[in-house]
Amino acid sequence: MGKVITEKQKTDLLYKKRTYWYRLGKDLKRNRYIYAMVLPAVLYYAIFHYAPMYGLQIAFKEYSTTIGIWNSPWSGFEHFKDFFSGYYFWPLIRNTVLISLFELMFAFPAPIILALLLNEVRRLAFKRTIQTITYLPHFISVVVVVGMLVDFTARDGLINQLTAMFGFEPIAFMQEASWFRPIYIGSGIWQGIGWGSIIYLAAMANVNPQLYEAAKMDGAGRFKQAWHITIPGILPTIVILFILQMGSMMTVGYEKIILMYNPMTYETADVISTYVYRKGILEANFSYSAAVGLFNSVINFALLIGANILSRKGTGSSLW
Repeated sequence: MGKVITEKQKTDLLYKKRTYWYRLGKDLKRNRYIYAMVLPAVLYYAIFHYAPMYGLQIAFKEYSTTIGIWNSPWSGFEHFKDFFSGYYFWPLIRNTVLISLFELMFAFPAPIILALLLNEVRRLAFKRTIQTITYLPHFISVVVVVGMLVDFTARDGLINQLTAMFGFEPIAFMQEASWFRPIYIGSGIWQGIGWGSIIYLAAMANVNPQLYEAAKMDGAGRFKQAWHITIPGILPTIVILFILQMGSMMTVGYEKIILMYNPMTYETADVISTYVYRKGILEANFSYSAAVGLFNSVINFALLIGANILSRKGTGSSLW
């Protein structure tokens, strides 16, 4: 039995609504130029990010390009069931989770460590030189980076030539499944460590200098100052970036993997995103790939919500 609303409650609710819309209209009129500045961004997201979502319904249909999205027959959750019971389900989940976890363990803290080290450098010229050198890989195209990896890790490449000097046998790194994850994670750290450190250096610049002065008077060394002042000072920034990282945890950088992997490394390299690409683009199985992609997005959304809740309870910092 539903809750009975009295006449007084109805009147109060109507009054609140009228008050809200009145205030909203008044605010729109007063700040119309500011709202006009925001309008292009709102339209951009509405047209290019939210409007295309109507196409998600093909995940629940037997989509045919000849009859279109609306006229294609419904199939319910059949594509999801096929994916969950398919041969590739667990290997894809395992590879995606492992690569994401390794990125969290090694790639995520790398910019923090670099920023902490750079923050301790007192020679400005040396500091800027290191920053410039570490920033540069971020601007190199992924295609070029993978081309460099292929050349350097070839049997007659630079790495094998160097290891041969110490008596090691040459290894075809890009054809060995066991080497895929270290190469992918390591090259990712090289590409992003400098660029990722920028935001942490900016956060460190906002730490109150008086805290360092007080710590010095108490006899704290550089390490203790970093541990007790710098890291707590940038902790909210770390938490926010960690939450954002969790929101894309299952969306591994598939462009780079597509360029790097081959049938010999599918065992460790094939992730959900690359599987969606093969099924959707190469095999034209649009409904099935849409279902897999939707499943991936739902998992990412759940991880984002969970990380945000845990962060709010544990550290007091959160996205909302």
